[in-house]
Amino acid sequence: MHIPDGFLTPPVWATLDILAVPCVGLLTRRAQRSTDESKLPLLGVLGAFVFAAQMINFPVGPGVSGHLVGGTLLAATLGPAPAAVVMTAIIALQALVFQDGGILCLGANIFNMAVAGVLAGYLPYRLLANRKGLGLFVGAFLSVLVSASLALAELLFSGVKMPSGILGVSLGFFVVSALLEGGITVAVVKAIDRLNPAWVATPQAPSRRQTGWIALAAILLVVAGVLFASASPDGIEKLSSDLGIASQAKALFATPLADYELKALPAEWLRKAAAGLCGLALIYLACLGLERLLRRRVLPEA
Repeated sequence: MHIPDGFLTPPVWATLDILAVPCVGLLTRRAQRSTDESKLPLLGVLGAFVFAAQMINFPVGPGVSGHLVGGTLLAATLGPAPAAVVMTAIIALQALVFQDGGILCLGANIFNMAVAGVLAGYLPYRLLANRKGLGLFVGAFLSVLVSASLALAELLFSGVKMPSGILGVSLGFFVVSALLEGGITVAVVKAIDRLNPAWVATPQAPSRRQTGWIALAAILLVVAGVLFASASPDGIEKLSSDLGIASQAKALFATPLADYELKALPAEWLRKAAAGLCGLALIYLACLGLERLLRRRVLPEA
């Protein structure tokens, strides 16, 4: 769902870059005020887990794949403001290190998935608090649809012509991806509940052993999951191919981990697994920095 550079016109990506900065700033400030300190040790391991899960594409239709976005998962476990900040870090590192999503379009991708997507996912979860499973499913479903719809709208505002047939098929793929997002989110949160039911329901710091299990799951996803990941393009890539604009995608600079592969290694699995492990380390370190930032409490204004 990451939009690469070359698809959006300068007025569109520049507007969203400008919009994303205060949105992330306000959410960071909100996270500093409201995040329970017991949740902060989860930032690194959950950020790494979501990054790992985003590497594993699964089929959502003929010749097209999707992957977990994870905004609702983070919002349910961390709260909406810290979830948006962690998602921002993930999306930024994906663009800067792995060339997944554009640099100029970074504001668009952050706004779509880290701001609008997270908040769209958290609202149903909060409103359906007495039916947590349903709230998680609806929230995860809506988070993907909102993020995808915004991406499609931005392409339309950039003058990309979409025949109704292609647009309808693309929306259908996103609906399937959203349904799978809902099911995976419910399953993962239930697994977290089994490790420690208080993480989601009440403030309680996780033990090192419990966070270790999540970290191990992230590592296994990267090392073993890439063996089974679908090689088909995701929704935006498939759409761009169908519309004949795929050649417009461009990268401003090359990185050694582009396309989630460490090019220096011989075997494809090893290249992907090594790049994924590097990504886990980078995301974890970035989230440790965010943890320190969020510990600097900001008092509410009078």
